[in-house]
Amino acid sequence: MVYLLRFHSNYMKKKYYFTFVFIALFSLSFQAQTKKWTLEECVRYAIDHNISIKQSELDTQTAVIDKKGALGNFLPSVNANASHSWNVGLNQDITTGLLRNQTTQFTSAGASIGVDIYRGLQNQNTLRRANLSIIAAKYQLLKMQEDVALNVANAFLQVLFNKENLKVQQEQLEINKKQFVRSQELVSAGSVPRGDLLDIKATVALDNQKVIAAENTLLISKLSLSQLLQLKDFENFEVTDETSAKDENNILAQTPSAIYDKAKETKTELKIAKTNLEIAEKNVAIAKGAFQPHLTGFYSFNTRVSYADVPLFNNSGQIIGTQAPPSFSSQFDTNKGQSFGAQLSIPIFNGFSAKNNVERSKVNLEKSKITLEQQNLDLQRNVFTAFTDAKGALNSYESSLVALEARQEAYNYAKEKYAVGMMNSFDFNQAQTLLSNAQSEVLRTKYDYIFKIKILEFYFGISIFKN
Repeated sequence: MVYLLRFHSNYMKKKYYFTFVFIALFSLSFQAQTKKWTLEECVRYAIDHNISIKQSELDTQTAVIDKKGALGNFLPSVNANASHSWNVGLNQDITTGLLRNQTTQFTSAGASIGVDIYRGLQNQNTLRRANLSIIAAKYQLLKMQEDVALNVANAFLQVLFNKENLKVQQEQLEINKKQFVRSQELVSAGSVPRGDLLDIKATVALDNQKVIAAENTLLISKLSLSQLLQLKDFENFEVTDETSAKDENNILAQTPSAIYDKAKETKTELKIAKTNLEIAEKNVAIAKGAFQPHLTGFYSFNTRVSYADVPLFNNSGQIIGTQAPPSFSSQFDTNKGQSFGAQLSIPIFNGFSAKNNVERSKVNLEKSKITLEQQNLDLQRNVFTAFTDAKGALNSYESSLVALEARQEAYNYAKEKYAVGMMNSFDFNQAQTLLSNAQSEVLRTKYDYIFKIKILEFYFGISIFKN
């Protein structure tokens, strides 16, 4: 009996234990499925997983490899060679110099070293250009991250707008459903005609369509945002409702000129254009280096080994026989040779190749100057436009709030008149429609204002994401 009680006690403990583990795991799974992403989390995740950013990171790696190649131009080039050949028939013994009808084998080996002593400063300028290319690639990567951050912020705010719009449509549907029930009571009491009930019924059906359309729009916006984040399960993807329509950094207190001056110091587009201009200048210097003499130093070592028998000569120079060739190591040491020196190459005429390269580099340099100037003009225009848009968006948002308040009071007044039969269903539906439009306009202007404030902060150097 004691054994049974112990067994039952252990069984219940295990049962409760597994039940607790199951509930805990289910709770964690449910929390994982209902995780709500903040704007900063979305931006960070997109930067870490976006395909375009990964490609830009590879471009940075390529620039680093190019720098290694530029450094290699300062190092000597070392080459080794070896060959083994069979000569059949009448041929000259490379060791004795005599013609003999025989089959011989020869081994030759050598090594050479070459180094640039002076090359018109091309190697130095190539290294400087490689360093600038790395900087440009990093700026390009940062520009890609900024673009992705702005796109994610826009998509994030679009999801929030669609979520709130769905809530508005659902609330309007519930109000009209209640109004339909109230109208049935009024029709039964003879306070309003039956036609008004049919109008309310049609309005409920139309509101239901608006709810379905709002749900579809929200789903599509979530899909767009999840694709920017490279997420596959977009149906369970949710974002937080933490964004408020406030100028938290008081950016509108700045003047457009102050924002433009700040943007000139921080904007990545200008940094890229300035770096590309410096790269173009180095390309001109490299091309001009082709007009200068090139001085290179060299050293080479070679030796050979023959496997043919060596003839024996008497005092009068006649062949009296042959003997085995010297050992491999002996021939390798005896037949070795070395050469070293310097070579000077002075360009005189090369079919206008060097001249054309210089002219082409100068044209690209002028293009880079124009691009930098255009970037400055575009930045100035974009800053002043963004400031004007943000001010206009704020005014539109504030006006929409005033309009919504007025429409809400007008709707409440129309609701009271309709309840006592002093207003027909058509006029009442018009008041509802105007209220719904005012609510939608508040949402539209709110998120338009939020995004334009983000754009203005971006130009002022306030990044959406933190490095």
